Amino acid sequence: MTAAPLPRRLLAEFLGSAFLAATVIGSGIAAASLSPGDTGLQLFENAAATAAGLFTFILMFGPVSGAHFNPVVSLVDAAFGGLRWRHAFAYIPAQIGGCIAGAVLANAMFSLAAISISTHHRASPAHLLAEVVATLGLLLVIFSLARTRRGEMAPAAVGAYIGSAYFFTSSTSFANPAIDIGRIFSDTFAGIAPASVPPFIAAQLVGAALAFGVIRVLYPDLTPDEAAQAPFPHGEGAVISSVGS
Repeated sequence: MTAAPLPRRLLAEFLGSAFLAATVIGSGIAAASLSPGDTGLQLFENAAATAAGLFTFILMFGPVSGAHFNPVVSLVDAAFGGLRWRHAFAYIPAQIGGCIAGAVLANAMFSLAAISISTHHRASPAHLLAEVVATLGLLLVIFSLARTRRGEMAPAAVGAYIGSAYFFTSSTSFANPAIDIGRIFSDTFAGIAPASVPPFIAAQLVGAALAFGVIRVLYPDLTPDEAAQAPFPHGEGAVISSVGS
């Protein structure tokens, strides 16, 4: 299977990221409306919708782009040789733009101002530690499946991991710099204040660096072709092995 042309992959990354942000933010708005005053139930509704959404979005867009939807996934994939660096740096703006578009869309679907800057400050030391852990775990899931050629399980595994991490991390597991930026633009249940985003991104990059090291130790024979099939099998690996990175 050959790789889709880069513009088609970038469109898949943009759309998948937009759907992801719309799901995270939209379900948070709905949860706050449906279950006022019950934060635990609101979080459960938000987590369930996000986990189910991830399952379907990876299935929808994975065969085209691999369904990264996340800059740290693209960067670690490039570090393992599974994605050309220039393609990784093209994926990232598409992911960020998609998440911003998804936030605006979620606001509009619930008759809110299209853009409202969040005032929800989240960057406590505990939250930042949680983001390191959440990002580390997410990347371990993705690349362990790639190494063991079980990428077809990524939709369920990634969705299940993020759904659980909503509850076992104090930060509710953002684990994604693009979604950090997108959530700035919605002053709702799932939003994050702009001042909290740089520390969140820094924590996620630390988690990504740790994940790279841990994966190297656990799976020292991870090949570029295997990494290229993360999170979901698509055609990138065949191109990298034949043309070079």
